[in-house]
Amino acid sequence: MASALAAAEPIDATLSQVIADVDAGRFAQAERRIASALAASPGQSGTHDALRFERERMRRMRLDFPLDRAQALARLRAQVPDASEAEFDAWDAAGLIEHLDIDGQRRYFARSVSNLFRLSPQAAARRASPRPFSEGPYERLHPHHREVVEAAHASGSTSVAPRRVRITQSLTVKADAVPAGETIRAWIPYPRQIPGQQEDIALIASTPAGAQVAPASALQRTAYLERAAQAGQPTRFDVTYELTIYARRFDIDPDKVVPARITPELAPFVEPRAPHVVFTPALRRFSERVVGDERNPYRIAQKLFAAVDDIPWAGAREYSTISNISDYALHAGHADCGQQTLLLIALLRLNGIPARWQSGWVYSDEDVGYDNMHDWGWLYLAPYGWVPMDVTTGLLDGGDPALRGFYLGGLDAYRIAFNDDYSRDFVPAKRHFRSETVDLQRGEAEWSGGNLYFDQWGYDFEWKMLPVKGSGQRYPAQPTPDI
Repeated sequence: MASALAAAEPIDATLSQVIADVDAGRFAQAERRIASALAASPGQSGTHDALRFERERMRRMRLDFPLDRAQALARLRAQVPDASEAEFDAWDAAGLIEHLDIDGQRRYFARSVSNLFRLSPQAAARRASPRPFSEGPYERLHPHHREVVEAAHASGSTSVAPRRVRITQSLTVKADAVPAGETIRAWIPYPRQIPGQQEDIALIASTPAGAQVAPASALQRTAYLERAAQAGQPTRFDVTYELTIYARRFDIDPDKVVPARITPELAPFVEPRAPHVVFTPALRRFSERVVGDERNPYRIAQKLFAAVDDIPWAGAREYSTISNISDYALHAGHADCGQQTLLLIALLRLNGIPARWQSGWVYSDEDVGYDNMHDWGWLYLAPYGWVPMDVTTGLLDGGDPALRGFYLGGLDAYRIAFNDDYSRDFVPAKRHFRSETVDLQRGEAEWSGGNLYFDQWGYDFEWKMLPVKGSGQRYPAQPTPDI
């Protein structure tokens, strides 16, 4: 059967079928197609690499869906002791307990039960010992939002309320994950220099010394380090730096917004970009239902922002396991920040509104225990230019429109951006598959024997707020050694 498949189908067509098989959980069939295609046309090619990655994607999906029904039910009963099997099955049938049928066997997502309590108020009310969900302080109306709005109004500036921060981010490879003496290559996220948003970046130290910082032009910027593994010892890499981060606030008058003239510079940001930004028939139908007859770009953006914000947040599968993230967000019944952002980007571009990605990390100077990876974006509105959007933080509570819609045209000062696009090459380039094929927040590591996946290393993010000199005063630029 495998030989017949290879003989009858071009390899690119086989790749499309393999992707569909993997998405549907037909892993055995996908493996037959992969083995046949690789054997029929030996050698290296981009398509061969893509087929090999589908094999790796299946491995990662098995890690993401480790639970059988009995294990998932046991996790549910640990928090809802009197949950019946019928209730479990009803929640499962409603799509509230995320699962994947792999070769006919139902497997449940590792976070499916904890996500259930976010998606179902009925299930959440049944918890024996309910605990509040971990939310960031700026996900609800906060004095900082008013500080930003008032400072922007008073100054006429779109960059206000600066914060100076020192950050140490680390990546630690587990002991004996790599043979002793072998060189581990590590990439740790490093902030981009973005005028008016984050400035005056200074590299303070690294372990080992001599971190190579990618050029400012790198859209997914990293500090690169190498270190030899030692037997029985974890291998730690870290980078410490300081920077000044500004809140952003654009006071947008909807009546002044006009359709943008799509210049060559803006053209890429209204186009689809497979595999995660694709103008599918389902996306078009959703857009038509939400947008209706509206023609003003800002009001279109408001409608789409609110519609995507309505999608409940839930813990996400690894992005590398999802073949089209915006389509997944549209249909899964829940989405996390990157999934919502890619969906909103796809919808804005479909409507001729330029949109792009940004991501990094968020934290707080009042809740020292809080920090998190986070994704957001920017859209282009003429005559204002690029303005920020954070659809996951979304619409805030309260009646003041300037505060309720803060995150469509504004950003707080408690976030650091490493990425101004997704799925872009590193400097220096990675030789093996990335663990995170879309984003860059935790880092990446590999050795000559292959990629080191997330189960082979850990990460940490530490921050300390520093005094800001004067009132919005820029720090003198300090050199950072680029590659």
